Amino acid sequence: MIQTINKVIYRAFGLNINSEFELSELMISNNENESIDVVINKADLSERWSQLAKADDMYVISKNLFMFHIKDTAIFCVQDGGIITVSPVIGADEAKIRLYVLGTCMGTLLMQRRVLPLHGSAIAIDGKAYAFVGHSGAGKSTLASAFIGREFQLLSDDVIAVTFSPDQMPMVMPAYPQQKLWEESLTEFGMETSRYQSIFDRETKYLVPVSDHFVTKPLPLAGVFELTKTDGDETEIVPMKGLARLHALYCHTFRSSLLERFELMDWHFKTSISISDRIRMYQLRRPSSGFTAPQLMSLILNTIKMEE
Repeated sequence: MIQTINKVIYRAFGLNINSEFELSELMISNNENESIDVVINKADLSERWSQLAKADDMYVISKNLFMFHIKDTAIFCVQDGGIITVSPVIGADEAKIRLYVLGTCMGTLLMQRRVLPLHGSAIAIDGKAYAFVGHSGAGKSTLASAFIGREFQLLSDDVIAVTFSPDQMPMVMPAYPQQKLWEESLTEFGMETSRYQSIFDRETKYLVPVSDHFVTKPLPLAGVFELTKTDGDETEIVPMKGLARLHALYCHTFRSSLLERFELMDWHFKTSISISDRIRMYQLRRPSSGFTAPQLMSLILNTIKMEE
């Protein structure tokens, strides 16, 4: 079970988070007098779930509410862009609960707050943020780790929070200093798996702290790179144009299937146009097999250098 703690204010995704539960992955705010954006609490949701959900439902959605039930773990409720309620099952694994709080719950909450959550990793290069997006297994975190190995800094892994500055520049808000890497990637980087904690139910994927290579301030989003696997043997980078850019932003929005149910399709379309008009977007094509992170990193750095 997650242990209840005294009032602690965490900072992640540009938000001040007051959590009843310990969230060891997050950074603690130095200013206890800051206003609270998000409250995470513990409550019994079983009766509410039975009232709203049908027998086979895994989730319930309304315009400002999202509830979902993970067997043997917890019932979660995300409401009004500011409240996350967790109803843990007795004996549930606390690490698994935190994964859902920091993943699905936070991604959904960002949507409710009209902050675009992209599914991928973001790295700081020369004072700007660059996002690596792609489907599961495309190599987003591995590519980001290659950059970290070259002394670049991480902004986010898994959920990338994109908002806008007063002059309408898209900005990436720092998440928290941790990556999730497969065992194969750790081996390629010469990192011992015994040093890291495996993710619950995914014994070959590990939680990797990156506190020494983490950006704590928002940075302007300058580019998005979509990773795709091909049957070829070469790595290549291709500029994305026109509607392909909007399609990519939709496909790689975290939990994009929820947008219509939240009545956010119009908001997402307008937000995607605003982002697309202000950044560069590329498709990164790599072989389906083999370790290509170093080659992809070189392609990206050369491309950025040519832009400048």
